[in-house]
Amino acid sequence: MSSHHVVKEKQEPALIIANGAECEWDLMGQVLEWSPFIIVLDGAVKRVLELGLHFDAVLGDFDSFSDLNSLKFARPELEIIHAPDQSKTDLEKAMDFLIAKEFPAVNILWATGKRTDHTFNNIISMTKFTPKITWKLIDNYGLIYPAPLKYKKFFNQGAIISLFGIPEALEINSKNLKYPLHQMDLRLPSSGSSNEAAEDGIVELSYRSGCLIIMESKD
Repeated sequence: MSSHHVVKEKQEPALIIANGAECEWDLMGQVLEWSPFIIVLDGAVKRVLELGLHFDAVLGDFDSFSDLNSLKFARPELEIIHAPDQSKTDLEKAMDFLIAKEFPAVNILWATGKRTDHTFNNIISMTKFTPKITWKLIDNYGLIYPAPLKYKKFFNQGAIISLFGIPEALEINSKNLKYPLHQMDLRLPSSGSSNEAAEDGIVELSYRSGCLIIMESKD
C-alpha cells in the first residue's frame, strides 16, 4: 500500500508508527492514505515491513532492529535517524524530530495496547509537546488528543467524551455535554470520565489554562 495520496507535505499530519498493538487494517489504510511523511520507530520496523507498508523514515537507537545494512540496500531512499538518547523514549524522539522539521501536526498509530505502562507513559509524555505540535493518538477504540483553549466539534448524541487535566486544566466550561462543566478544575487523579454528547450537534469546551486531554471512546 502506498500512503502518498494527492497531498502536499505539511498540509496533512505526519504519521508516527510506534511499537504497540496494531490497529484494524481499514483504520490503518485511512490514516496512511493522507500521510505525507511516515516515520516508523525501530521496534516496529519488522512488522511494518511484513505488512508491505510504505514509510519515509525509521528512528531509534536500533536496539530492537539491527539489520540496517539490509534495510538501506532494499530502500536506499529511506531516511535513517539514529537517536541514541536513553533519557527519552523513541516516540518522544520522533516528536522532537517532527517539531524540528516544522511539521504542524502528527497522527500516531500503534502507541497503545500491548503494555499498559507504555500506553500510560505515551499519553502522559505527549502532553509536553502541546502546543508545539498538534497530535492525536489513534487506535481501534477511539482518539486521544489535547483540546485547544477553545474547542468545538460535532458529535452524535451519546458519543463518549472523557476529559482529563494532565496534570491540570482550570476553569473548564462546556456546552452540549450530558454532565455540564461550569468553571470546573480537573487535576489528576480527578477526571471527567465517561461524559457524553447530550444531543446531536456541536460540543463546546473552553478553559483558562493547563492541558485538557480528550478521549473519544467507542464501546
